[in-house]
Amino acid sequence: MKTLQKETGFLGNEGERLYYEVAGHGHPLLLIHAGIADSRMWDAQFAAFAQQYRVISYDLRGYGRTEVPAGQISYPADAANLLRHLGVDKAYVLGISFGGQVALDFTLTYPEMVSALVLGAPSVSGHQPSEAVQQFGAEENAYLGRGDLAGATELNLRMWVDGPYRTPEQVSPEVRELVGQMQLHAFTIEVPEGAEIAPLTPPALHRLDEIHVPTLLLVGDLDLPDRLTLVDQLTAAIAGAQQVIIPQVAHMLSLEKPTEFNQLVLDFLRQH
Repeated sequence: MKTLQKETGFLGNEGERLYYEVAGHGHPLLLIHAGIADSRMWDAQFAAFAQQYRVISYDLRGYGRTEVPAGQISYPADAANLLRHLGVDKAYVLGISFGGQVALDFTLTYPEMVSALVLGAPSVSGHQPSEAVQQFGAEENAYLGRGDLAGATELNLRMWVDGPYRTPEQVSPEVRELVGQMQLHAFTIEVPEGAEIAPLTPPALHRLDEIHVPTLLLVGDLDLPDRLTLVDQLTAAIAGAQQVIIPQVAHMLSLEKPTEFNQLVLDFLRQH
């Protein structure tokens, strides 16, 4: 089997560099990783997608090899700057979890740069977290406050990889190991004083009728009930949106069921 040739690089000056990877030819496809991961989560997608598309992934600020500058951070602007740097005017955009939120905000901020949108179990700016998610956040902060990065990482694995209906033993150990490595690394990244994330105003939840590109929503049936409800809400509010519920999988769809996930994405993009 031919080895996939990836181009890797950094955008920006030292202290604010954005790490990215590119492979393949064809219409550009931008991949935006989950908030418990980094660009390594797409290893099972790159080869499959690069057969038909020019695949681009990158590490968000605070993740992987990307640096966090002091001052205001705009996730949509980072994505736009990366695409322009690579000579891309318009791309398919795929985001999972927090990456789905970034993808939505990017689509609303730069609608002319998006030709189709795929959202896997997305977060949405402006959405009020459920009590379960708020409790999780409080527990995570408690672990981090004690300096227990391993405990905070395991808490994230229980919440976002295992999900509410499974024990760790019922989940692929390889998936848990990879996500654990990515999440633990994210906890070690230093954030300079003064760094802050620029919010989308108004937030995406109140602007879903502004999305006019073909949109596919994917969610696992073992994900948090709140996430399935949110995906239903998005499907109803985004004109022409399609929804697929993937069985026997929780939040990390692309890692747990890569073959099925890849096929759903490729089938959808072929339509457009």
